[in-house]
Amino acid sequence: MDFWQGFITITLVHLLAAASPGPDFALVSRQALLQGRRAGLWVSLGIALGLGIHIVYSAAGLATLIAHSTIWMTAIKLIGGSYLLYLGCQGIRAKRQSGAISNEPAIITDVSAHHLVWKGFLCNAFNPKAPIYFLSLFTIVLSPNLPLSTIAIYGVWIMILQLLWFSLITLFFSQPMIRARFLAMSHWIDRVFGVAMMGLGLKVLLSKTN
Repeated sequence: MDFWQGFITITLVHLLAAASPGPDFALVSRQALLQGRRAGLWVSLGIALGLGIHIVYSAAGLATLIAHSTIWMTAIKLIGGSYLLYLGCQGIRAKRQSGAISNEPAIITDVSAHHLVWKGFLCNAFNPKAPIYFLSLFTIVLSPNLPLSTIAIYGVWIMILQLLWFSLITLFFSQPMIRARFLAMSHWIDRVFGVAMMGLGLKVLLSKTN
């Protein structure tokens, strides 16, 4: 497979993977709805950076080891599932805001921006399905004799695709008309998000490790 064939294959496969519902989508849509565009974009950046972890170990050939190691997969499953449960508990405990609700996004300070990037990073980095996914993707496209520069270009492009996709999701959910409809019931959005995250966390923790 030449460079452009691999490039097109990675683009199509990863766009389909990014568009599938999961923790990343739930987190980005929640932040965009409740805190506005800037918050959603910061989280999207964190998710894209989290992909870098999976890309590096996949390119190094560790994805095969991780995907076929019961110990590694169990560790990733426990950490990832526990983190999803943590996010879910935070959402379920959300309380109704008192006073008037503003339709303006909250101002994101440097500290909270770092926090949002970190939250997105952890959400993606601890996804227990990632090793299997990247093992499959890199097996289709990559080979041991590929130049390091080509692998680097593919990896950066995957991260850019992830950022662009979730930026579009952010732009959609942060539209004033859409946000205005959801802000009044923000605590319910948090609780629905919490239930979804806890469900995903339990599914991960209870899944069998092959």
